[in-house]
Amino acid sequence: MAQQRIAIQLKKSAIAAGLALFLAAPGFAQENDTTIVAKVNGVEITERELALAEVDMLQQFAQTPAEDRRAAILNALIDIKLLAASAEEAGLDQTPNFKARMAFTRARTLHNELFQKQALDTIADDELQSRYDLEIKNFPQAEEVKARHILVETEEAAREIVAELDGGADFIELAKSKSTGPSGPQGGDLGYFGKGQMVPEFETAAFALENGKYTKDPVKSQFGWHVILKEDQRVTPPPAFDEVKDQVRQMIAREKYFALTQEARKKFKFEVLDEDLKAKIDALK
Repeated sequence: MAQQRIAIQLKKSAIAAGLALFLAAPGFAQENDTTIVAKVNGVEITERELALAEVDMLQQFAQTPAEDRRAAILNALIDIKLLAASAEEAGLDQTPNFKARMAFTRARTLHNELFQKQALDTIADDELQSRYDLEIKNFPQAEEVKARHILVETEEAAREIVAELDGGADFIELAKSKSTGPSGPQGGDLGYFGKGQMVPEFETAAFALENGKYTKDPVKSQFGWHVILKEDQRVTPPPAFDEVKDQVRQMIAREKYFALTQEARKKFKFEVLDEDLKAKIDALK
């Protein structure tokens, strides 16, 4: 739960740019080998191009055995090249639609390359650590308890369990044998939880107990009757750096992307001619 809370905290402090397009998008293969692996209609396919195709088509061939995947992707790339040659022969590369698609693809690829080189590649581990340390300073301080419970259907059954505990019975063993809740097989273990994560009646009773004590009066909720054992109470610890490192990286990447776009918007001129679209874009600022 601590990891989820810091994830929310990090997202709130980040610039809400549409980064999923770039962080999840293929096209950043690191393979630079110019070795020729195949030729199609006299055109060479290099290791570099195959590496790009592997990234681009990875999901498509995810079910292909790993040892066969590279050959399958090369085979698909050959088909792509063959059909592309047929399309050129038919003059499809001269159509307005094709040219518009190529212009968009070129712009998006350059956009991704710039983002990779001037944003993602610049994020060093010390920057991640520094930002993590800054966020942790603002991490919300909240109490949470560690508890177990035994859930039964009636108050009478719950009071019988309290009587057994008063007589020295082991809470964990009773939970395993008598609790109807899903945590029963684990001895009723609920782990640590904070306020707002349990139904109000249960939460109030659990937080009010002393460590090592159980409820002498069963607690009724919509699920039935509970006998609760409080094992510990603590201030919620922040998640470890390694647990949220990727989230911190995404947050920094969003901010770097925003800075790049703001710089470009100041440097280059642009205008939206459609008045309706212009009004909607202005409303986003």
